[in-house]
Amino acid sequence: MARLRLYGRLLRLFAVLGEGALYAAWVGLRERTGGAPLALRQRLTCRFMRRLQGALPFTVQIHGRLPESPVLWLANHVSWVDIAMLGALRPLSFLAKAEVRGWPLAGWLAQQAGTLFIRRGAGEAGDLGGQLAERLRLGSHLVIFPEGTSSDGGDVLRFHPRLLAAAVASGAALQPVAIRYRRDGARDELAPFVGDDELPAHLLRLLAAERAGVEITLLEPIASDGLSRSELASRAHAAIRQVVHGQPTVRAAGEALAA
Repeated sequence: MARLRLYGRLLRLFAVLGEGALYAAWVGLRERTGGAPLALRQRLTCRFMRRLQGALPFTVQIHGRLPESPVLWLANHVSWVDIAMLGALRPLSFLAKAEVRGWPLAGWLAQQAGTLFIRRGAGEAGDLGGQLAERLRLGSHLVIFPEGTSSDGGDVLRFHPRLLAAAVASGAALQPVAIRYRRDGARDELAPFVGDDELPAHLLRLLAAERAGVEITLLEPIASDGLSRSELASRAHAAIRQVVHGQPTVRAAGEALAA
């Protein structure tokens, strides 16, 4: 049964990836013949992420209200699956580590979607912060994982505040987002993508397993006016950590949304 489940899910996933490759190829063609606006890239990426989310073995619960005006989304980071879960919510762009650009197919898709890349320890935060601020001013939603790496989902690592300067410079609010993976009523130990784990092996384990749950909580936005980037990081970290630990929270940003 597990083998049949795996093969069926792989077929569906390959179909979705093929569709994504067609989107990305079309964007690449537009780039060579006059350009593909970022808004168009984000819409196509959102459509692809919704299809990808449906091909992954997770039931999604979303709590909170999607922000209307451009915000800098801050989420705890557990797995590469986070990208599909958040990217399916609305058209937006991600900030990813430079290594992602080299991933087979996934890196190319990310680049065509308008993802910004940063190299660890390369001193790029200042220049990249300016790019992030400009995108926020132009009306784009942006997602960053301020922990800088993924965790096992049991806690939230320290937030690095440097890139939050983009919110301060643009005046955009922060949108804290808490992500929890649950399996059989407890923290899911299959979903985390940490350490030296390899993407193909991790993907096969997920696809062969029973369906698990993902809880995405959109918390109250945090206005950036009058706060330093360190203060913003501290407030967002505390709000997200409270949800990850399963504690009662200040109300999420609105009623629950249908997954």
